[in-house]
Amino acid sequence: MRIHALPTDVVERARKLAGTDEFHELRGESPGAPLRCCLRKAGVGEPLVLFRYTPTAGRGPYEELGPVFVHMLPCDGPDTVHDVPEAFRHNKRTLRAYDADGRIYEGGIAQPEELYEKIDELLNNSNVVEIQVRSVSHGCFLFSITAD
Repeated sequence: MRIHALPTDVVERARKLAGTDEFHELRGESPGAPLRCCLRKAGVGEPLVLFRYTPTAGRGPYEELGPVFVHMLPCDGPDTVHDVPEAFRHNKRTLRAYDADGRIYEGGIAQPEELYEKIDELLNNSNVVEIQVRSVSHGCFLFSITAD
């Protein structure tokens, strides 16, 4: 499996637009906010950008728009791209699997202890090209997963 944080160009654009319009809010800090640039939780004193993002997998009526946080300053990105990031393994997660046409093929909620099993089941289906991992409580996009 391959884990995908937000694309670099999306993150760079959000940083440039931070505080310039109603869609790119500059936050002094939001400790614990899930960061989509490096796939960890924000620490104390880290300036962040909150903005609207639409993941690429869903298209047409399946396209979703929601809020995401990234670091205001450049970061090193995720520690790993082949394992679910540590910060996102310990809560229930919504998994939405998309086909090549951008339609939701399957979805569900995975408990922490079954997260890897559910991801493998979805990735082993030839109709699935991408999985979106989302927060159960807020529905926010966290990261995507594709087969290696």
